[in-house]
Amino acid sequence: MDELELLKKDWKKDEDTKYPKLSYNEIYKMILKKSSSIVKWIFIISILEFALWTLISFAFKNTDYNKRFESYHAENIMIPFLILGYIILAYFFYKFYMNYRTISATDSAKILMENILKTRRTVKHYVGFNLIYMAVSAFVALGIQFDRDEDMISLVEKASANGEAFKFYAITIVLTLVFLAVFIAVILGFYYLIYGILLKRLNKNYKELKKLEV
Repeated sequence: MDELELLKKDWKKDEDTKYPKLSYNEIYKMILKKSSSIVKWIFIISILEFALWTLISFAFKNTDYNKRFESYHAENIMIPFLILGYIILAYFFYKFYMNYRTISATDSAKILMENILKTRRTVKHYVGFNLIYMAVSAFVALGIQFDRDEDMISLVEKASANGEAFKFYAITIVLTLVFLAVFIAVILGFYYLIYGILLKRLNKNYKELKKLEV
């Protein structure tokens, strides 16, 4: 049983308890403070995550694969795709910040409960967007390779000449899907450890508020 549960039980006891008597508003303020702190950390971690991925992209910028991909001259495809991704990420960062501001200024248990649910939805949409964007990015890159990579084109032509074009495409797509499944599983594990823990704590606060409102 955590500190909040003890204090809530004490709220209903007589004056001669060993814990300080707390009012409804004092307990509510404790839940509000905890919820505000959690949402603040969701915002901070999302920014740190963006910074981490940016650093990783710069670290791999001079790899052979990156240099080869740049030789495809697919900027007309990749730049708009990247800009769209940054715009959507900026929207989520704004939503996280506004969720924090809104929860911090909440003065009603009912509204706080609604804001907690809104924050949980925002985090789930953010995680979903990141995973979908990664998957789409992989297939966009694969499509560009099929269209502009000389070695890939040569392999496709060779497979077509042998009547195995479908088999070649199928194997390539299956291997890409397997790689994506492993990569997404790792990312999901990361999200579960970070955002999942914070959302569980936020959900616990939501349940505490429901009990407080009864």
